[in-house]
Amino acid sequence: MNYKELITALSAQTSLSRTQTEELLEATVSVMTEELANGKTIGFQSFGNFEIRKREERLSVHPATQIRTLIPPKLVVNFKQSSVLKEKINEKTEL
Repeated sequence: MNYKELITALSAQTSLSRTQTEELLEATVSVMTEELANGKTIGFQSFGNFEIRKREERLSVHPATQIRTLIPPKLVVNFKQSSVLKEKINEKTEL
């Protein structure tokens, strides 16, 4: 699902117009981005948690040239799914 498909699906499930739905989605993403940038965790019951984690520096080796490169530490967003989401995915998805 891409951005436009998400707006269409949300608009169909609510009484909001597509324009209102797009504005709401942009505001939601903006607030979430700001909170994560401030180092806070965002949690949605029955969905999961978004949090910032520090990825330590590591050594990378290019497979073709064998050149070693040091990758500096950085902050990344981590998502941990809730048990409810995990169960729902596993019951609907066949391997």
